[in-house]
Amino acid sequence: MENTNRIEDQVRSAFPEGAVERVQVLTYGDDPSVEPGETAIRVFISRAGRPEGEEADKEIIKAFEQATHEALRRLNDELPSIGWIDFRPATQDESARTGGPFGTGPFFRFKGQREPCPPPDELSEQLTPVMTRLGAADLATVDTLIAAGIASSRAEVLRWAVGRLRENPAYAQLQDRVHEIGELKARF
Repeated sequence: MENTNRIEDQVRSAFPEGAVERVQVLTYGDDPSVEPGETAIRVFISRAGRPEGEEADKEIIKAFEQATHEALRRLNDELPSIGWIDFRPATQDESARTGGPFGTGPFFRFKGQREPCPPPDELSEQLTPVMTRLGAADLATVDTLIAAGIASSRAEVLRWAVGRLRENPAYAQLQDRVHEIGELKARF
């Protein structure tokens, strides 16, 4: 609780007085998009008398993001262990006040960096980001692999799983069949 209060105070102090209405500090289990061992933050931007609605919300978010760009950078440096911070306009609708990032209206997510990304010339291969949605059973499986130390994040678990599939001899046979199908299609 003390750490939560410290984080809330730190987030509030990063922005001008009255800019933030409420701060939620989230840990694993509080929100499906928080990974095991991760802490995340949801910041509710003050409306300052502005109306609710998707267009107004988009304007609030854009103005907040532009006005606080430097504060976001400093906050990221001050809170290196934070996985991400969501910013969304405050609302009176309780489901939107506590819900996750999907289906709750406009927001922007600022990603913290727990591990620095190596310079592009040090990457052994070009990596492509891929987003997926998992059901409860699949998410529990992925999180168990993280807890067991197989990987340190959900993205790393998925890379690990794809790598295991690629090592399977049946995968080479499948690749051959896909190549044959491609050649047959080209004949048409």
